[in-house]
Amino acid sequence: MKIFAVDTSAKSASVALLENGEIKGEFFINTMLTHSETLMPMTDALLKSVRINPENIDCFAVNVGPGSFTGVRIGISAIKGMAYALNKKCVAVSTLESMAYNIKNTNAVVCAVMDARCNQVYNAMFDISGDTPKRLCDDRAISIDELQNEIQQYKRVILVGDGANLCFAKLSDSISQLEIASENVRFQRASSVALAAEKFIENNNTVSADMLMPEYLRLPQAQRELIAKKTINK
Repeated sequence: MKIFAVDTSAKSASVALLENGEIKGEFFINTMLTHSETLMPMTDALLKSVRINPENIDCFAVNVGPGSFTGVRIGISAIKGMAYALNKKCVAVSTLESMAYNIKNTNAVVCAVMDARCNQVYNAMFDISGDTPKRLCDDRAISIDELQNEIQQYKRVILVGDGANLCFAKLSDSISQLEIASENVRFQRASSVALAAEKFIENNNTVSADMLMPEYLRLPQAQRELIAKKTINK
């Protein structure tokens, strides 16, 4: 089983190829260039490097959110286009869940956090004591204060995601069991998207390219502001 995976949900971007549980290759960049400039060149370079033709890929996977509204759309659009052209199935992976696959087989709970602004984070919690992360709650937008109360019930918690530094700075003084993942496993990676997708495929949890959709958790800021204006003007 060959799985091609993409992540463009935040500032970094990556692509990876997984074959039968083994990561054959991964390209990761964290630059100021937009994902629309970097994604397809990385895809082409990776497939050439591992010497695999797109037609031989069995399934395509992508982080569908939460994350950057523009970034998520770019990743999904790319995967939809490739999968549709090749008549292949897709796997929609939660950005937060994929990060739990960065750290496995550790006696801890992963607290995946992405900065959602206004003292909030996009968050989900996962037990990573086994080979497959076990979800402890749904993806959600939650205040850092609420998250603090929840973290306190666990013996060891590891923060991952682009909100990890923010949460660690605010919570580490009051929560001794709180840790922050090292830089190389802290952020979204396409290889982890592929590892998560592999479990989905085992459970026949795939979708057609046309059914692949973003999951933002909340509306874009422009839409929220428009709704607020309409409410005030009523």
